[in-house]
Amino acid sequence: MESMLKKQERAAQSGWWYRWWPILIVLIGGLAVLGVAHDDQLYQTPILKIQSTQVVSQEKQSDQFQNEDQQITQKLHGTITNGQYQGRRLTVPNTYMRSQSTTQGFHTGQKIFLTLHHQKGKLSATVSDYKRDVALAFTAWLAVSLLLVLMRFSGLMALVSVIVNGVLFWLAVSWNTTTQGGIVLVIFGGLAVAFAALTLLIVIGFNQQMLMTLLATVGGTAISILIALAVFSVTHEKGVYYESMQYVTQLPRPLFLAETILGSLGAVMDESTDIIASLMALKTEKPDISAKQLFASGRQIGGEIMGPLVNVLFFIFVADTLPLAVLYLKNANSWGYTFNMTMNLGVIQSLISGIGIVLTIPLACGITSLMMGGKFSWGRLRR
Repeated sequence: MESMLKKQERAAQSGWWYRWWPILIVLIGGLAVLGVAHDDQLYQTPILKIQSTQVVSQEKQSDQFQNEDQQITQKLHGTITNGQYQGRRLTVPNTYMRSQSTTQGFHTGQKIFLTLHHQKGKLSATVSDYKRDVALAFTAWLAVSLLLVLMRFSGLMALVSVIVNGVLFWLAVSWNTTTQGGIVLVIFGGLAVAFAALTLLIVIGFNQQMLMTLLATVGGTAISILIALAVFSVTHEKGVYYESMQYVTQLPRPLFLAETILGSLGAVMDESTDIIASLMALKTEKPDISAKQLFASGRQIGGEIMGPLVNVLFFIFVADTLPLAVLYLKNANSWGYTFNMTMNLGVIQSLISGIGIVLTIPLACGITSLMMGGKFSWGRLRR
């Protein structure tokens, strides 16, 4: 009787923990955000809390292409919140353009980092950067809270996979830096496989579904890259403007391919997961379903999700270049030159990724049919 009561007590405690642990983590995260908002003492760089602002002058400016902007000079009045001069009031000048493309205006209540100057015993300062840690911490806390509250354990596993992948990406970039980009494709090709394997292992677990999804993901991505390399070889890469990759200090072609592999991996993995999970659920509901029926069902599912995935990748690759494209057009460059210099590589990446998404459909269906098909063999799929 006593052991039964203990079992019931442990069950009640585990049920309480399962019900409330996301809320506890959210509350702890909220306290951490509050701590970040008052962490000025942890910084060695002086921080100024702006208490008031004053506009000193406004001046209109234009260039030879009739682009107009306005240069604004303001004075920032505030108090230093850390370091040797904590509590000291200071007035700091700041000049910015109204478009704020490369400069920034500031408002009351914001905090900024300062560079202090000592001239003839008088203390002055200039703005070095904006203190963004509170906004970043709040955004991270909000994303994690939504994951844990809405998805619970699944959200926790997704968060763990993101953290693990982030660490792997940092290690890969560090390795690439030490090798001067000599084996960039090997590094990031292996990283793509590691990303897929670890993500699926954490989210799905080590089982048949995980192995089938991994095969389909790696296979679809690899085939699309091989097709791209074949096309590049035949066309001698005409119309591919690697020079548009700015600030690249290593060979741009391997870096572009590595970027394409990582860019398309997520969409291909998402598609493979959806198709294979749906087919496994169908197999569970209808154990006697044939391989041919599984293949046809998977192809139908893939056809429905293929379009949105291709468009999402296109928007991600191209929209990232939109501000730079507007800048080119504003400076009297032609549409053709602007496209080649800003959107060319993004569109090529979208096409390669689209090929991978399309090829993953029959690949995922075929793998699932082979490994989970019914009484009909693979050879009968053609009938």
